[in-house]
Amino acid sequence: MTAVPHRIAVLALDEVVGLDLGTPAQVFGTARTDDRRSLYTVDTCTPGGRPVRSTAGFRVLPDHDLDLLATADTVVVPGLHGGPPMTDGTVEPAVAGALRSAHRRGARVMSICTGAFVLAAAGLLDGHRATTHWAYADRFRRLFPDVDLDPDVLFIDSDRVLTSAGVAAGIDLCLHVIRTDHGSEVANRSARRCVMPPWRDGGQAQYIERPVPRTPASGTAATREWARQRLHEPVALRELAAHARMSVRTFTRHFRSETGLSPAQWLLRQRTDHARLLLETTDLSVDQVARQAGFGTTAALRQHLHTRIGVSPSAYRRTFRHTPDVVRHPDA
Repeated sequence: MTAVPHRIAVLALDEVVGLDLGTPAQVFGTARTDDRRSLYTVDTCTPGGRPVRSTAGFRVLPDHDLDLLATADTVVVPGLHGGPPMTDGTVEPAVAGALRSAHRRGARVMSICTGAFVLAAAGLLDGHRATTHWAYADRFRRLFPDVDLDPDVLFIDSDRVLTSAGVAAGIDLCLHVIRTDHGSEVANRSARRCVMPPWRDGGQAQYIERPVPRTPASGTAATREWARQRLHEPVALRELAAHARMSVRTFTRHFRSETGLSPAQWLLRQRTDHARLLLETTDLSVDQVARQAGFGTTAALRQHLHTRIGVSPSAYRRTFRHTPDVVRHPDA
């Protein structure tokens, strides 16, 4: 007897992100048995079956309305840019009701990127650990204080409610679902067809932008710049205070007021960021990177980098310094 494919409903709302909308069909569509039978079917719906705007300059004309959620095994909410879920934390009652009903009857509900705002607005994330795009973390926390938000991971699987980080992390989440449903062999095959690694190390922290620091003329800014030029050397708190011509106590108070960190925490963050820059842009060995960033040993660099962004120096370098010697295309 032939197994019935797992039914996936993609719920698109106004301002849906184009890439997020296409991700479920693309990734789940590659999941097949050894004899090439599809393991999933993917259909798209909108409230009332109406067309919705995308952020990519086209409208989505769906084949289904919210009734699709009543029969789906998995419901996916792609990211969106704007609209009530992201501005005031609300969603249409019909949408919220359909999502809650699907979850109550046992369907798996998942979001890609800012689709987490929709799940939270529907009340499905209260008391759950969840994630979304790191750039919207502060807004999410303000709107949904009852959700345990972790913006440092690529995705979270919490009791049939799954959330993912920004954009490409939706692919990671879909591959995780395939792996959970059908095992690593099927998921790895899907990843090859999508030209993606089957598993990415670390979390969003390694992709968060690092702004160029400003250097105002007062406070501890000049001392911070002085310290940045000496990351390869040991720098003691008393030296920082002496450079700023302050007592240690006064310097520490001003420093925390201006940066939100203690001098030791700030210096560790600067060393870690400098090590990341060296790993991204140079061919220095990991041992040389550790010394130039002021960690002294590879072990110390590995420990602090893993604590900060969840990956080893070698894994971080592989992510950002791919060497395109030979490009091999996976089997279609």
